[in-house]
Amino acid sequence: MKVHIFGASGSGVTTLGNALSDQTQLSYFDTDYFFWEPSDPPFTVKRDPTERNNQLHSELEKHSSFIVGGSLVSWGDEWLSTFDLAVFLWIPTDIRLDRLRKREFARYGNVIYENEHRNRLFKEFIDWASGYDDPSSSRRSLVVHENWMKKLTCPILELRGDYTVQERLETVIKQLTEYES
Repeated sequence: MKVHIFGASGSGVTTLGNALSDQTQLSYFDTDYFFWEPSDPPFTVKRDPTERNNQLHSELEKHSSFIVGGSLVSWGDEWLSTFDLAVFLWIPTDIRLDRLRKREFARYGNVIYENEHRNRLFKEFIDWASGYDDPSSSRRSLVVHENWMKKLTCPILELRGDYTVQERLETVIKQLTEYES
């Protein structure tokens, strides 16, 4: 089984991906680790697109089944037919942005408020993330993801709402069980 989980930043993709990996023993791959070069501060230097795709392909080739979490919409059409199931997550913007603010503080602490450069990066990230539900946005957004879903060749499970991790996990497991039957 090859599963793709995606949604806005802060929608719970990584959390669900890790929980599903724990439950199914499938390896979980987060696109952030391929998209971004290791850097300090992290998530500030983009990796060359050809290199990131090659790295992800190389890792996935080692597994007959896997979970990939994160957006692949700008990574090329080759990913449209890679998966057996896609899971799309959406939660209300206010909840998502609250999660992101808490996550960033938990990761980095007061430096995101006290250091001028880090505060600017933090504000730019929150501003970027807050535009996800804007229908006029040309960057990664709900509209972009909905268009991506129309192109995918696999079944799509849409989980729209503020569900618990357990509720999401149970829904995905049920879908996987039905798919394998």
